[in-house]
Amino acid sequence: MAVKILEIKKESCPACRLIGKRYEGYANWAEWWENNWFATLENIESIPFNGDAYIGAVHIADDMPERWIGMFFPVGTEVPEGFEYVDIESLNYAVFYLSDKENSGDFYTMETHNMCLAELEALGFQRKEDDWCFERYNCPRFTTPDEKGNVILDYGIAIK
Repeated sequence: MAVKILEIKKESCPACRLIGKRYEGYANWAEWWENNWFATLENIESIPFNGDAYIGAVHIADDMPERWIGMFFPVGTEVPEGFEYVDIESLNYAVFYLSDKENSGDFYTMETHNMCLAELEALGFQRKEDDWCFERYNCPRFTTPDEKGNVILDYGIAIK
């Protein structure tokens, strides 16, 4: 596996509203690019925790993974037509800054997730089971490869 953990930070996210689209199966990023849906969300002021990023998120709802694509906004933000939302309580996250080659599928494997969970345990953090995990696709960390062709994906796991 080529994914490397560059850094781990504890970050606090205030209560927020995730506005986007919900998926019971795999999230469909292609339809976001085809329909230019992020352009609508970019016109709304996001919370600082979101940064200049698109969010892929997952949590367990009714014993099944519920995946989302969207962005984090202040609670109460008006939801544009055609979008859905979920309000998320204030949470602490262990955010892993993962590095790998641009377009690497290794960012999204259970092996990478389990590597992060092992690091959580080694650092004495306790995961909030079935709570939120997210991928934060920050610009330019994720969009501009370094001299070795690597990009950085922010991967957050809710902790107690």
